[in-house]
Amino acid sequence: MDNLLLIKYYLLPFVFSFMIAVMLTAIIRALAFKLKIFDYPTEPRKIHDKPIPELGGLAIFLTFALVALIYHQSGLLVDGKIELRFVTGFLVGGLILMIGGFLDDKFKLKPCQSFIFPVSAALTVIFGGLEIGYITNPLGGLLYLGGTIWSPLLIFFWLIGMMYTTKFLDGLDGLVSGVAVIGSIILFLVSLFWDKPLSGTSILCLILGGSALGFLIWNFHPAKIFLGEGGSLFLGFMLGVLAIISGAKIATALLIMGIPILDVVWVIVRRLFKEKKSPFLADKKHLHFRLLDAGLNQRQAVLFLYLLTLLFGASAIFQQTLGKLITMGILVVVMLLLAWWVIARYKKRNYDQG
Repeated sequence: MDNLLLIKYYLLPFVFSFMIAVMLTAIIRALAFKLKIFDYPTEPRKIHDKPIPELGGLAIFLTFALVALIYHQSGLLVDGKIELRFVTGFLVGGLILMIGGFLDDKFKLKPCQSFIFPVSAALTVIFGGLEIGYITNPLGGLLYLGGTIWSPLLIFFWLIGMMYTTKFLDGLDGLVSGVAVIGSIILFLVSLFWDKPLSGTSILCLILGGSALGFLIWNFHPAKIFLGEGGSLFLGFMLGVLAIISGAKIATALLIMGIPILDVVWVIVRRLFKEKKSPFLADKKHLHFRLLDAGLNQRQAVLFLYLLTLLFGASAIFQQTLGKLITMGILVVVMLLLAWWVIARYKKRNYDQG
């Protein structure tokens, strides 16, 4: 493939999405001001010192949907692996998340009410026909799931897990949107190794990455707009969907999102069994807040988590399933060492200040 074709098919959707997202974010920000939809620093876990407009995820969704539909009309998006019903399914699912996100940002829904929307989005994708045909057995061979109850169950819990991982991760300026950019690019690179050239999967990854990067320009510290509920859920939703479309590359996505996922698991276990309270309640005990307690500023903490995402995500590009599982084990060790370090730093800072 010559350089002109590479630019036309790979660089163009990324740059096109980036430019549209930058402009749409400015429009959505003005809309949030007009509708008075702000994230007010009224809770202890809020670390910004003034109201920040929300609804930013709407700019990402609209950009992604617009560019995806343009590429669908061009015939480049729907191929042998990505059917029109799949595209319809995840765009409708994204729209559901935007509606739920708007209602939550505006009216501050209860967790049991807001939970309806990610569940509906996951079910929409499943009813749209998305399926996991098989997963790789780390001991050799394949485990076939297509046509069984295990495929929709795995998709449902996988997407719910991914959505709530990015939702809980959304605590520092630019963290979730930046991780989404890195994750999209890694999934794009993975698709180049297994898929046919110029696949719809590759283009979708680039469209999502460009959309998230365009928003990140506005969202990096100091943020001028936040993702809001819908945006934080949508990015996890699409990363989860793309991991499935990319040939059930769930192990790859687990490495990309490994640190946030382990953090969410730890926080949920702590809330349920130690603190005896709802896992959906927000607090400042997530890893990204702990990094601030350890002495890092917002930019340093976010860049550090970007680096971990890039290192572990990129390690999945050239590894088979068994190698990815070994790397996941290393990831768990890194998470434990990181937890020990931030706690030790926090105690030392308190001792020095006391």
